[in-house]
Amino acid sequence: MNQDIIYDVYLMPGMAANPKIFEFIKLPSNFKVHHLEWQMPYKNELMSEYALRISRLIKGNNIALIGVSFGGIIVQEISKIIKCKKVIIISSVKSNKELPLMMQIGKKTKAYKFLNINWIHDFESLALFVFGPIVRNRIQLYRKYLSVRDENYLKWSIDQIVNWNQKTPLKDVIHIHGTIDLVFPSIYIKKAIFVSGGNHAMILRKASWFNKNLPRIISEN
Repeated sequence: MNQDIIYDVYLMPGMAANPKIFEFIKLPSNFKVHHLEWQMPYKNELMSEYALRISRLIKGNNIALIGVSFGGIIVQEISKIIKCKKVIIISSVKSNKELPLMMQIGKKTKAYKFLNINWIHDFESLALFVFGPIVRNRIQLYRKYLSVRDENYLKWSIDQIVNWNQKTPLKDVIHIHGTIDLVFPSIYIKKAIFVSGGNHAMILRKASWFNKNLPRIISEN
């Protein structure tokens, strides 16, 4: 790995999460880390339009986009707009065919539109939705990571995930996924670098794996 090459690494958190979810990620000094944050979507804003807004914040050379969960979907959309060296998604999906069955059914029936959205105001319910049941006994520990709780943003995010129209994976997207992810179960994931014992919150709980492997994954041709 050539440490003389500078990489601009942009990190996009998952739905409702802030950049603190990357607090345990430590990369060598030639990897310049930039944290992206969620902006509030405009009324009826398309994901492509939202991605364009975020893309305007991204500058540099040898750009690597890294997105977690819904953030992984967003960085894939951004990669359609700007030139990137690497696009890496974590605990996410590469196409709508990798979404869990209930989300695929929800898209066809539009049942998700009739959900009682009041649950998003209950932090425990939101944490379980975002990170999966694995956090049930550690809810307070995860509170600091989920600060983006605007109702319109959350409704928009759910709608964008369920209705994502990416039918086939983009070329060269690198997918890192946990074997016990309960939000996007690994049985639906077609091709990925699977992390044994990794759950949907593995960006936090498997940080040592990422610190060891991300520099190589980003820099290799």
